[in-house]
Amino acid sequence: MCLMEIGGGEVKGRSALTRLGQGFGRLGLALLAQLYPPVCVSCGQPLVKADSLCAACFADLRQIKAPFCPVLGLPFDSDPGPDSLSAEAIADPPPFARARAAGAYGNVAGTIVSRLKYGDHPELARFCAQLMLGAGAEFWGARPVLVPIPLHRQRLRFRRYNQSMILAQELARLTGLEVAPHFVRRHRKTRQQVGLSGDGRQRNVQGTFSAHPLLLEKLKGRRVVLIDDVYTTGATVKAATRALKRGGAEHVDVLSFARVVIAGELTI
Repeated sequence: MCLMEIGGGEVKGRSALTRLGQGFGRLGLALLAQLYPPVCVSCGQPLVKADSLCAACFADLRQIKAPFCPVLGLPFDSDPGPDSLSAEAIADPPPFARARAAGAYGNVAGTIVSRLKYGDHPELARFCAQLMLGAGAEFWGARPVLVPIPLHRQRLRFRRYNQSMILAQELARLTGLEVAPHFVRRHRKTRQQVGLSGDGRQRNVQGTFSAHPLLLEKLKGRRVVLIDDVYTTGATVKAATRALKRGGAEHVDVLSFARVVIAGELTI
């Protein structure tokens, strides 16, 4: 009896400590909100809700909605009918099955990506992942594995984090899916893609990626969704897809926060 009473007291004590800790946690969050009120993730204007856009930036963010190319995810100006492909998908079929992006690359999306990628603001991945969740809605039913585009280890040491990895982690939190960063490896350091032409980007990443030697065994028949911040010409995700397919992956899709819609816009 005495042991049971002691045990009950310990449980009650732990519960009280837990409630106290939760109370302090909420107090800490409230104090942080006072010191650092939520702001627009693009322009920095004060907001009521965190991880969101102000009305002006939201109006300037061009989300990609149907109708769009079922393969490349490029938006159509008008609905060409079911299963109609874009000219790009017909002329140069990609190795992946489908590519989707939350929004078209522009002023707002570009600012968010730049701050996430180069501005030491990994918390912006929460906002990006919320939009990517809807953009990739047709992927989640198959319960795929999320594979972030890897950085070379030297670039990772310089940046301190891989933006594609934290995007994948935030999507995993929202979907309950597994993140597998080791399924594809960047074994060759390349120059940055910024400023390169479409052909130059393809040559730059050629032979850059390799799949895990036991990929086929680890995948166990699951589909792969490659995660990246921006789809520009597709050179990087195409190279990574080819490496995964050489390793035994049968179905690869691509999901990014933003994608370049105007072919000549290669400023990123």
